[in-house]
Amino acid sequence: MNIVAVLLPVAVVLALVFLTFFLLAARAGQFEDLDDPPRRILHDDD
Repeated sequence: MNIVAVLLPVAVVLALVFLTFFLLAARAGQFEDLDDPPRRILHDDD
């Protein structure tokens, strides 16, 4: 039972860290244009 008391707070802190990184990336605009980059690969640059 002692391991649960250690792992639960570690999991919560790790989840908060990843949530913070996701929110920072979303505010920076990294998820704005999800359709154009895959299409850009298919077109030749002349």
